[in-house]
Amino acid sequence: MDYQHIIQNLESNKATFESLLLDLSEKEILFKTSPEKWCLLEIICHLYDEEREDFRTRVKQVLESPNIPLPPIDPVGWVKERNYIGQDYSTVLTQFLKERDDSIIWLKSLVNPKWNNAYHHPKVGPLTAKMYLSNWLAHDFLHIRQITRLKYDYLMSISEESLDYAGNWV
Repeated sequence: MDYQHIIQNLESNKATFESLLLDLSEKEILFKTSPEKWCLLEIICHLYDEEREDFRTRVKQVLESPNIPLPPIDPVGWVKERNYIGQDYSTVLTQFLKERDDSIIWLKSLVNPKWNNAYHHPKVGPLTAKMYLSNWLAHDFLHIRQITRLKYDYLMSISEESLDYAGNWV
């Protein structure tokens, strides 16, 4: 497995998130396609929490102390519990981007990490550090796709023109 490729992509994705999420209007930040869907504010709050409390924490713990139970997380529950919709978008975006920097600095500082270390989850079995690292990058890509789709849907909602000429959204 090419760990440096994954780390490099995590680093590059910071610029992608920045490009997609900076300098937006409040209408765009709070736009939802339906009440149960997340807006950009909720997505960035989620990314911030996941960066700190899920992926970096889990990779670090499995590398350093794989026999200690992992701290519980509740990404879906946090949306309401942590009042994502009431957060300040610019502040949370800045915090997320800083946390990503911290993650990259930490990942690049690792010397001979034991990527095959595994936490043995009582229900799902072994969960390796390399599995968490790979899924961290996959999580980025899923949310980049989600953000892009939400921005496309916002454009559709404000445009008085057909967007068919651009091509089909598949």
